[in-house]
Amino acid sequence: MEKTFAKIDELGSHVKEYMNNRIDSVKLSAAEKGSKLMANMITIALSILVFGLFVLFISFALAFALAKATGELYWGFLIVSGLYLFLGTFVFLFREKLLRLPILNALLKQLFKGDHEED
Repeated sequence: MEKTFAKIDELGSHVKEYMNNRIDSVKLSAAEKGSKLMANMITIALSILVFGLFVLFISFALAFALAKATGELYWGFLIVSGLYLFLGTFVFLFREKLLRLPILNALLKQLFKGDHEED
């Protein structure tokens, strides 16, 4: 009878140790996925910043070129503004398909990338 209680006690300590190890494993996995996601978000944010500056300077160059072609400075800037208004309206109308779904898919893919390998 004492052997049975000793084995049950030993089993209980093994289960407790297994649960602690499993919790630590989940914490490490979550920290790894979170850090990868944060690194990707920072990389994307910096890329968007650089691309935004590129678009800004190209817009100024195009506006000045159109102003030179039309003879008036304001016409160049109005034409470029109209292009951006058209582009903004297009993106707004199709924001679900162009922005929301690809971003969600990329985030989910990043978060659940390693789950199938562990099973």
